[in-house]
Amino acid sequence: MFVEGPNFIVLIVAITTGGWLINNWIRAKHGYALEDEWGGKTARADTKATEALKAENAELREQLAHFTDRVKVLERIVTDKSVTVAAQIEALRDSDTKENN
Repeated sequence: MFVEGPNFIVLIVAITTGGWLINNWIRAKHGYALEDEWGGKTARADTKATEALKAENAELREQLAHFTDRVKVLERIVTDKSVTVAAQIEALRDSDTKENN
């Protein structure tokens, strides 16, 4: 099936427009700047929001690491024998009283 005359031009325009739309959809999906009709780039409008979310994410990761360490200590306390834990607590109390004197 051979396309002739104006139908050929319409087909070419439809294919290139479809390619442009797919390209911009992929770019938007992955967070890249979008292209306008003349090949220029349009930056995303939410860059400030993205930076704020990245900062909050870093803070939450730091808190998560801190809580992970605390959970490890609590797991150790729960799984250790009570005699060992009591001895460690008494050792800490003794060292605290020696430092205060």
